[in-house]
Amino acid sequence: MKASNFFEMTNDELQVKLASLKQDLFNLRFKHKAGNLDNNSQIAVCKKDIARCMTVIRQRELNLSEEPVKAAKKTAKKAK
Repeated sequence: MKASNFFEMTNDELQVKLASLKQDLFNLRFKHKAGNLDNNSQIAVCKKDIARCMTVIRQRELNLSEEPVKAAKKTAKKAK
């Protein structure tokens, strides 16, 4: 996942994504030890995604970047 994708997420979405990535890393490590992991580079990719996510969270804590404002869907009413 690209860093720009993480910057587009809200803080709550980042927390959910981080938890999901950590669970994925646990599962990948478990598969690696069991010998069922086909592509070992998946572990490194997952670790880098965790680092990107944590970096964005920390930047927002330090007010170096801001949480994006999710625009509410506008319902345009046609004038009759």
